[in-house]
Amino acid sequence: MQPTGRVIVVTGGGSGIGKALVKRFVNEAARAVVAVDINEQAAQATAQDAGCAAMVADVSKEEDVKRVITDTEAMFGPIDIFCSNAGVALGAGADSPNSEWETSWGVNVMAHVYASRHLLPQMRKRGSGYFLITASAAGLLNQIGGAAYGTTKHAAIGFAEWLALTYAHEGIKVSVLCPQAVRTPMVTADMQNESARAALADGMIEPENVADSVIQGLGEESFLILPHKEVIEYMRRKTADYDRWISGMNRMMLKLSAK
Repeated sequence: MQPTGRVIVVTGGGSGIGKALVKRFVNEAARAVVAVDINEQAAQATAQDAGCAAMVADVSKEEDVKRVITDTEAMFGPIDIFCSNAGVALGAGADSPNSEWETSWGVNVMAHVYASRHLLPQMRKRGSGYFLITASAAGLLNQIGGAAYGTTKHAAIGFAEWLALTYAHEGIKVSVLCPQAVRTPMVTADMQNESARAALADGMIEPENVADSVIQGLGEESFLILPHKEVIEYMRRKTADYDRWISGMNRMMLKLSAK
């Protein structure tokens, strides 16, 4: 899958990875790109900078996601690639407020469900379509200091797997983007917390580096897109000896907590 000539929607397009993806898709000569964000000013700024369309939506609300899909297809034609990229980092522990867990579930999981629910019928009729779901390395490895984040990102990957294994034979492609630390407002907001320090273990990359990995991953139609190449080895260690991996992560948590 190449972006050239495609109609592409990017949620969370007002900043960070989403903004970098929007700009890269425009530069790759996509036919139309729509930057979607809950922050209208951010969405409009991205659109003005990149030269594309902007829409406002809260992706945790099904009607908002449905509206983005309907309006995009009315203006530009069938959506070829839907980048379900918006995310939140809330809910540090089990004792975090229910509202933080519910928001995390709505944005980090249900937004992907809503997008697929309202796009799959059209994509299946055409026999083609692509979902790029931004999860995180936390969805593969979990997240110290980020209970709701690690949990919901695991669920996002599980849903992406289900999409891929259920609809691959109908021409539906799925990639899941799983970076570690990226220089975005989400990561840089509080560099002193355990979650941020744990993610920084292998260094911080720029959103533009992630966009490079996405272009390569879409071109190869890879299910896993890993901007931090170390993640695949961490996955192997985790599955090879789960108990040892948990013990190692616990030691890391204690070390970070002591700082």
